[in-house]
Amino acid sequence: MRTRAPLLGEPLPVELMNTVWADRDGVHDALDEPAAVLAWLRAVAPGLDHVSLADLDALPPGDLDQLTRRLVRLRDALRRLAAEATGDPRSSAASATSDLQAAVTAVNEAAGALPRWSALVWTPGGPPTLQTRTSGQAAAAIVSAIAEEAVVLFGQDDRLRLRACQGPGCVLYFLKNHPRREWCSAACGNRARGARHYRRHRRPPA
Repeated sequence: MRTRAPLLGEPLPVELMNTVWADRDGVHDALDEPAAVLAWLRAVAPGLDHVSLADLDALPPGDLDQLTRRLVRLRDALRRLAAEATGDPRSSAASATSDLQAAVTAVNEAAGALPRWSALVWTPGGPPTLQTRTSGQAAAAIVSAIAEEAVVLFGQDDRLRLRACQGPGCVLYFLKNHPRREWCSAACGNRARGARHYRRHRRPPA
């Protein structure tokens, strides 16, 4: 199973926000069942340096259900923070977490759920690398790691680069990484330009 969420190469907290996405049929949730959560995690696994695909595949059903609930709670909290940071006016993008303080609490609780530390990994003949270790199981570690990235994102100046995509019908967020970037993707930019062209050139009613 492949994830239905659009993957834009954004930081993991933003990719998690974008598991709520929209098309012509309306707004969708790419984390609406445990199998979909696993599909999304497999897709973003390269960004989870302390969790392997084997760890994910070995999760028992109870842990996977708990992981699904935790990720959705964190996702909704992050979308509330993103709306606050960007002044997002899109009603269709509104988070299920409506209260700002509840969103902050949810992110902080997730980030602090497990102790984490940096470990040096250096095998003979290879370069040294730094990896993150945790004291908990894979499911809890995933949520905690993404939440900690989110704390850094919103607590530092990167939040000033966060944007709510204004493409027609879009509910995604992105980090503005170029002065001329206006949309989450080229497809949204094309739709926005097409909509502007139509509004400019349509004939007034007779």
